[in-house]
Amino acid sequence: MTGTVNTVYRFLLSRQWVILTLIALVLIPVMIKLGFWQLHRHEHKVAQNAQIAKALNAKPVPVTDLAKPGRDLPEADRWHPVKATGRYDTKGEVVVRNRTAADEQSIGYYVLTPLRLTDGSTVLVNRGWIAPSGGALTAFPDVPPAPKGTVTVTGRAIPDETTAESGIKDTKGLPDRQVMLINSKQAAERLHRPVLGGYIEQTAPDPAGGKPELVPEPDHSSIGPHMAYAVQWWLFAAAVPVGWVVLVRRERRDRASAAASEAADDTAAPAEPERPKEAAGAAVEDRSGPGTA
Repeated sequence: MTGTVNTVYRFLLSRQWVILTLIALVLIPVMIKLGFWQLHRHEHKVAQNAQIAKALNAKPVPVTDLAKPGRDLPEADRWHPVKATGRYDTKGEVVVRNRTAADEQSIGYYVLTPLRLTDGSTVLVNRGWIAPSGGALTAFPDVPPAPKGTVTVTGRAIPDETTAESGIKDTKGLPDRQVMLINSKQAAERLHRPVLGGYIEQTAPDPAGGKPELVPEPDHSSIGPHMAYAVQWWLFAAAVPVGWVVLVRRERRDRASAAASEAADDTAAPAEPERPKEAAGAAVEDRSGPGTA
C-alpha cells in the first residue's frame, strides 16, 4: 500500500512541484505577517483617534505650559488646545508650499506667522490656508493681513514637521519667504531668536472674511480599512495550503486518467491470431488436387 501511494505521488518530486511547494511555504508566513502588520496599523489608528478625541475635549492651556524654546513638543501633547497672547511679527511671516485646503483637493499655501508673546518669547502660528495668486506656486501670494495690536490666539499644539515624520522633502532654493516644512528650529534661524518648539494650528478667532481658511480638526471617527485588510491577508494565507491540496489531487487524477487511457489503447488492438499448422497443410493439399504425381 505504501509503495502504491509513493508511486502515485511521485510527481511531487519533480522540479515544477518542488518549486510550487516552496513558493507556497514562503507565501504562508509572509501573508500572516502582513495580516499582523495591518492589525497593528488598525490598533494605532484606534489609539490615535482616542488621543485626538481626548485632546480636542481638553481645556486650553497656555502654550508655554507645553512648549519650550529649542525643545521638541512631546508627541503626547499633539492636538492639545493651547492659547497664546501677543503681537504678530508680519516681517517674519512665510508661506508653506503645497498644502491642501479643507476640500482635500485644492493646492495652495499655509500662512505661518510668528507671534511675539507678552513674556518676550515667540511661537509660530499656522493662520490657515490660502490659494496661490493667479494659480502659480512661484510668486509670493496675496496674504490676508494678520490682526494688528495685541491678540489672543487659540489653537491646537502641533509638533515640528520633519521630512522623516511627514515625508515632505525639504527642498532648497525656494522663492523668497516660502518654506516646505513648519519647523520651529528653522524658524529660529530665520528670525535670529529662540522659538517655542512646535507650532499652533489656529482655531480661533475666525479670520476676517474667512481668509485664511482655518485648518479643520483632524478626523478621529474613521478607523480605515486596516482590519479588513488584516482578515484578507489571513484568509489568503489559509487558502494557500487548500489550493495546494486541490492542485495535487487534480494532478493525481489527471495522471491516473492518462495512464488508464494508455492501458485501454494497448488492449483495443490485439495481434492477428496464428493459423493452425494442420489447417495450413490441408490447404496445400487441396490446392494440389487428385492425380498429382
